[in-house]
Amino acid sequence: MDKIREFFKKDRFAAHNDITLLEIQPGYAKAELIISDKHLNGVDITHGGAIFTLADLAFAVASNSHGSIAVGVSATISYLKSTNKGTLTAEAREMALNPKLATYNVEVRDDSNDMVALFQGTVYRKKQALNM
Repeated sequence: MDKIREFFKKDRFAAHNDITLLEIQPGYAKAELIISDKHLNGVDITHGGAIFTLADLAFAVASNSHGSIAVGVSATISYLKSTNKGTLTAEAREMALNPKLATYNVEVRDDSNDMVALFQGTVYRKKQALNM
């Protein structure tokens, strides 16, 4: 999993948004975002794009954790609770793994362990290995 962690250090958008990768296992990833002023929208709550980006990184890491390139083909998110401070944690879990497609659920939770968002994504699994 160290090679996967090194590979995802190249995710410049996640780094730009101050997202930290906490844990990686086959088919699983956990990431966090400490909410700052730059993550807030015009009504002073965490921007949906920031929450989606956090969930999307966890999704990407979990789906690529098997060592082959997996690219998103669909993703949906439901926002359940607003936040404006603290830490958000996203946990991605593999729900189905097939030779060409795999599906993941990602739960985004706040410091109180309340669910903030629920994300579901599907990837296309290429035969090509990650360039690590």
